[in-house]
Amino acid sequence: MTDAVAPPARPRRRTGRVVAVLVVLVVLLIAAVVAAEFIARSVVTSTVRSLVVKNVGLPADQDVDVQLAGLVLPQVIAGRLDEVAVASDDVALGPITGDVRVDLRGVPVAGDAAADGGSASVRLDREQLRALLGQIPNLPAGTVDVAAPDVSFETTVTLFGVGIPVGVTATPGAADGDLTLTPSGFRIAGNVIDADTLRGQFGGVADPLVQTQSLCIADRLPAGLTLTSATVQGQDLVATFDIAGALLNDPALQADGTCG
Repeated sequence: MTDAVAPPARPRRRTGRVVAVLVVLVVLLIAAVVAAEFIARSVVTSTVRSLVVKNVGLPADQDVDVQLAGLVLPQVIAGRLDEVAVASDDVALGPITGDVRVDLRGVPVAGDAAADGGSASVRLDREQLRALLGQIPNLPAGTVDVAAPDVSFETTVTLFGVGIPVGVTATPGAADGDLTLTPSGFRIAGNVIDADTLRGQFGGVADPLVQTQSLCIADRLPAGLTLTSATVQGQDLVATFDIAGALLNDPALQADGTCG
């Protein structure tokens, strides 16, 4: 009877070395991808900040925070950034000065192309709001105060040569791109009354107080920005704008808009 021949032993050392080499290669590949992602994010963030400072006319040392959503490297390779958020304080946008946040979608990495669109918000404290509302004729902006959800101010109604102090509470809003203030209540001698009662007491003299007042700002902002809302949040007024994606590459949208 013939004895069975045992199979040759496997070269375990060689197999172990191959596995070790593969592990090292995988680690190096992961490290390279992580480094490339870090570099891409850093370069894109720095580039976006530089463009914002240059195009908006901010001081070189202005603190501008740039946030990029998701992994940046695949987006750079694809040629578009999914979401870009830019924020900075005390920025002047035409007649408005406040803390600004801009969110853009589908931003092209290079070339003369449009983004998918976006929005911007400007937060104004009481003094910044007073400076803005001071552009509305006959509105005593120096008395403006802010307390959610309304804006209030003090004015005077003259009847038979006698000036009578009137407190006005108004709700901010937006209509056709204009900032609006719609009166919602009035105070006389500590008593809160409505528009009909005010008219009953003062007649036509009260008409300017009960009407919605508006301020057009479109002629001092790029045409690609449209005011869509204005609300009081805490003690600040927050104005929100729609951003046309083509604002990035269309000179007509980059030029100032018009008031109707």
